[in-house]
Amino acid sequence: MDIKIAENAHELGKSAGAAAAKAIREAIASKGNANIILATGTSQFETLKQLISEDIDWSKVVMFHLDEYIDLLVTHPASFRKYLQEKFISKVPPLKASYLINGEVNPQAECDRLGKAIASHPIDVALVGIGENGHLAFNDPPADFDTEKPYIIVELDKACRQQQLGEGWFKSLEEVPPQAISMSVKQILKSKIIICSVPDSRKATAVKNTVEQNVSNLYPASILQQHGDCRLYLDKSSAALLSKNASPLV
Repeated sequence: MDIKIAENAHELGKSAGAAAAKAIREAIASKGNANIILATGTSQFETLKQLISEDIDWSKVVMFHLDEYIDLLVTHPASFRKYLQEKFISKVPPLKASYLINGEVNPQAECDRLGKAIASHPIDVALVGIGENGHLAFNDPPADFDTEKPYIIVELDKACRQQQLGEGWFKSLEEVPPQAISMSVKQILKSKIIICSVPDSRKATAVKNTVEQNVSNLYPASILQQHGDCRLYLDKSSAALLSKNASPLV
């Protein structure tokens, strides 16, 4: 795991977005296309902002996304489909293809549809974050490290739902859906390169557990330690509790 620490969330996002863009361009140059995964949430604001400013031939890019609530209307402010459509898809030239998770249809059928699609699109670059409870996508602790299914139906724990409320996506805890469709841990780890953007002091404990705990499904993001090319982008606030050395961003 390659750890980089920026001064603030803005600089973190610029560096993470630029690194992701470079990897996407390299994939296109080597094989004519790139398959990517995009995350959502407040942790991705600056990274996506940088990514869409980069010079990339988007007509050669296929996009998948990580997770979506079950039974949440696409018009709801917390919808991740809405987020990606507004903050990414509408701001770049047409993609080769995009596979958004529809949480308003039969969840198992949607998992099957997406699983078949991603099986024929090996992922070159995955942009992910880490939750306050250490989750990776919506794989809350104790996460399923064993399933081979690319997309799964998950129960959201209280800490995860509380984070979504705290970030302002919902008006009450009761409004946060209890279930979601999530990309599985094993599927995320199949990505050639993982760019993990984690700003903010509220993520500091999760970052420390990710980096310094033994790999455990009680700290889902700790599994990133086992990936061959995971690049963890932090700011000073999210890195504040780390005891190990990390490379400051220049």
